[in-house]
Amino acid sequence: MPDQSARFETFARLHEGPGAFVMPNPWDAGSARLLSMLGFPALATTSAGYAFSIGRQDMNTAITRDGVLANAADIVAATDLPVSADLQNGFGHAPEDCAETVRLAAAAGLVGGSIEDATGDDDPIYDLDRAADRVRAAVEAAAGLPFLLTARAENYLWGRPDLAETIARLQAFQDAGAPVLYAPGLPDLESIRTVCAAVDRPVNVVMGLSGPRLSVEVLAQAGVRRISVGGSFYRAAMGGLMRAAEEVKAGTFGYAGDAIPHGTLTAAMADR
Repeated sequence: MPDQSARFETFARLHEGPGAFVMPNPWDAGSARLLSMLGFPALATTSAGYAFSIGRQDMNTAITRDGVLANAADIVAATDLPVSADLQNGFGHAPEDCAETVRLAAAAGLVGGSIEDATGDDDPIYDLDRAADRVRAAVEAAAGLPFLLTARAENYLWGRPDLAETIARLQAFQDAGAPVLYAPGLPDLESIRTVCAAVDRPVNVVMGLSGPRLSVEVLAQAGVRRISVGGSFYRAAMGGLMRAAEEVKAGTFGYAGDAIPHGTLTAAMADR
């Protein structure tokens, strides 16, 4: 099994290109092993997938830092791949909360993680200066650690579809030292292209939400360096469960024909 430094070096090199790479989001150790078997180069946790899998909502008030990091550590232990984590808003409003979360994430074996500028409160987005201070504290905490920080601008997920402001936030996070930038929920290819052209850091884009469904090739041509899928793989899995359950409730069992063979899963879960 590669050590954390080796995983970090692999992860950092992926962001140097060429093109874009896909970093899917498992929600537990089993899904991590299956995705590893399929040959992806890196993985990322999903707060939504984790929260739903334990019967909680994807909210800062519903899941804890300890729980998120324990889930992430299970995923790290299940794979040889680099693993980055969805670290919500750093699990606290203060810059030092973000710094401490980064230190704990690195201690859990993670080689990257994202800090977002969403508050989780009635006023959904931190003001820009405070948001940048939080990113700066996280960057400083990551210095010297095998950890690549991603700074997230959450405007589009919280009813603030202002591209200019989103870009200004990403540029401020870049100035604060964030190595990777991310604005989930961008509405179209032109917005994605504009964001990528406005910054000089690798940009992560999420696919599988309600926005555009663009190919890896098209996103790479737009300047995207990294692609994640958020909680959409978990929702796809639960969609399969719901369809199977509804069919059984109606009295038939045809769903089994589409199920992953037992042997395939056994192979994926074999000790490395």
